[in-house]
Amino acid sequence: MATFLHWIGRTAFKRRWLVLLFWGIVVAAVGAAAAQTTSGSTSAITLPGTESQRANDLLGDKFPEANASGATARVVLRAPHGEKITSKGNHASVATTLKNLAASSSRIATVSDPFKSGTVSKDGATAYTTVTYRITPAELTDRDHERFDDALSEGRKTGLTVEASGNAVATEEEGTSAEAIGFALAAVILLITLGSLIAAGLPLLTAVVGVAISLSAITALGPVFDLNSSTSALASMLGIAVGIDYALFIVSRYRSERAAGHDAREAAGRANGTAGSAVVFAGLTVMIALVGLAVVNLPVLTAMGIAAAGAVAVAVLVAITLIPAMLGFAPERVRGRSRDRAEGRDSREAKAQFGRRWVTAVVRRPVRVLVPAVAALIVVALPVSGLELGLPDDGSKPPSTTQRKAYDMLAQSFGKGFNGPLTVVVTDRAAATAKKAAATMGSKIRELDDVAVATPAVFNPSGDTGIITVIPDSAPSDDATKDLVNDIRSLATATERSIGAQSMVTGTAALNIDVSDKFSAALMPYLLVVVGLAFLVLILVFRSLLVPLKAALGFLLSVLASLGAVVAVFQWGWLKDLFGVEQPGPIMSLMPILTVGIVFGLAMDYQVFLVTRIREAYVHGADPRQAVVTGFEHSAKVVTAAALIMICVFAGFMSSTDSVIAALGLGLAVAVALDAFIVRMTIVPAVLTLLGRRAWSLPAWIDRVLPNVDIEGERLAKSPAAGARPEPATELSTRH
Repeated sequence: MATFLHWIGRTAFKRRWLVLLFWGIVVAAVGAAAAQTTSGSTSAITLPGTESQRANDLLGDKFPEANASGATARVVLRAPHGEKITSKGNHASVATTLKNLAASSSRIATVSDPFKSGTVSKDGATAYTTVTYRITPAELTDRDHERFDDALSEGRKTGLTVEASGNAVATEEEGTSAEAIGFALAAVILLITLGSLIAAGLPLLTAVVGVAISLSAITALGPVFDLNSSTSALASMLGIAVGIDYALFIVSRYRSERAAGHDAREAAGRANGTAGSAVVFAGLTVMIALVGLAVVNLPVLTAMGIAAAGAVAVAVLVAITLIPAMLGFAPERVRGRSRDRAEGRDSREAKAQFGRRWVTAVVRRPVRVLVPAVAALIVVALPVSGLELGLPDDGSKPPSTTQRKAYDMLAQSFGKGFNGPLTVVVTDRAAATAKKAAATMGSKIRELDDVAVATPAVFNPSGDTGIITVIPDSAPSDDATKDLVNDIRSLATATERSIGAQSMVTGTAALNIDVSDKFSAALMPYLLVVVGLAFLVLILVFRSLLVPLKAALGFLLSVLASLGAVVAVFQWGWLKDLFGVEQPGPIMSLMPILTVGIVFGLAMDYQVFLVTRIREAYVHGADPRQAVVTGFEHSAKVVTAAALIMICVFAGFMSSTDSVIAALGLGLAVAVALDAFIVRMTIVPAVLTLLGRRAWSLPAWIDRVLPNVDIEGERLAKSPAAGARPEPATELSTRH
């Protein structure tokens, strides 16, 4: 691999204009495709195999006119303070608003009349209408959203308070604040680390190129694959973080090769062959973990994983091709002004002393360092035992959004449970049996606690399927609502045994229960797959059994601690003002398993860049303790810089209005901080010191069958370029 990447690096350096033209064409092509895309993403989640999804599918078959998959909006209208919505003037204003809503799109199927359907509050101040579309939320265009918003605005001009919720309502644009914060902080870290504006600018420039390509591709493919609205933010988050880090590894290694005496083109080739090999390996581990999310068998998660893996793949390709080409445009200026100054070298050596002092202290007293480090991670991980999963609804949105305002208005005027109605679907081949079962279910449901309303069953034309709408007294995320869902499902089982008809429950609370059960069941198998994969891959890289075992256990500690921090902040509300959490509540069900997949790949980055260098020192004759010191000293600075960049990028996304992305940003920032600074830079050297030579032992029969992947570029190192001066590297090194 190193030899091939060395050739790519030299070729890209020489043909830099051609490489630049190629990536320019790619950016233009995907940008043009994205510009021609008119429909957007969706926040809808399907759960194959669950009772809720089976009920929704059955509704689509038996009540096609309802279009269960179609976009819907619930528009809430409230009269001015002290007035009734039923007064003559307000009644006319409502009628005008309904007319404007119906005219806002030719793809609207129905707009209900609240006065005819009885959807007026008991106090007569508030009413709501339901707008249904013949198309899915992803098929709605910007024009549809604009005209819908215009209709709401016209309604407000009459004096009414008009707000809307539902999947047909446009989500507020995220903006670029999160990306801007991450980029600004990353730029500062790169400038401090590399000491050159040109060197610091290259990783930022290539990261922008990679993210632009990824986001444009996701936008263009969104309608085709029905991508979730969080997909772009996730891809952007990962693309920025790994794009900057991967470029940093190659740029800093180029500076090291130049300091060792190689000419610019050869240095670019060698940087690509050594650091580039590690970049490819690290990128592959992240991609495998993300694509592996398909084992959960949840379409939205599979699509998000593949899209994010695609963003990482683009970041890898940009790093190993565009970076060597860009180095060709400024081969000397990348090295910085201090390249020929002795004082600059002394400064770098002084900075290296900190890493040496730290690892020396760890090696001297490994047990005293190891025990408190592990204990600290366990303490941070404790809140994970109270993890509650759920799906975000309009009640979790910022108070400034129309969705949240409509949610609160409905809760105030119609009751907390009105925002999360349950739908009980009763079906049987025999219409008589279905009607008998529906009558039985309806009467028993009305006797249950926490039931505000249970409507009579409404049947389809053939009479074999009926719908009972149940309004709970409690809010959708309350435990009482979840208990009600379980009670209704118990009634359904008993009714099916006695009468024969099947009954299923769907709705917000039912979806929450089903998705929580599905993810809880999938999390442990996925975790075992990821940890098992890490163990096997690291055996191949480090040719050891104990080092991969230690890495896997460290990874588990990092993940559990990061999830514990997320539970404490986003679910329990600890330090919520500090982190800008407006509404603590259950953790989005996608978040834990996404964290596991992403953190696995990122943790392997630091494991490879740190431990491979330690192994290299040991193989070249250093005793185990000295190998730890030498390897740490050469790798600590680049790992620290890379980790700080990722932490800043992820932390920047905590300001997102998307609760999923905000929680994921915190979880990943905490996970990277814990994994890089406590696990990899504290626990790893302590454990390797305690293991001694046993850390690098491998049964002979395993050693014989393992292929040599040459991730360290050993073959390349044995063939120095002509004219190279064997000087010690004084620049930041990414050699492992």
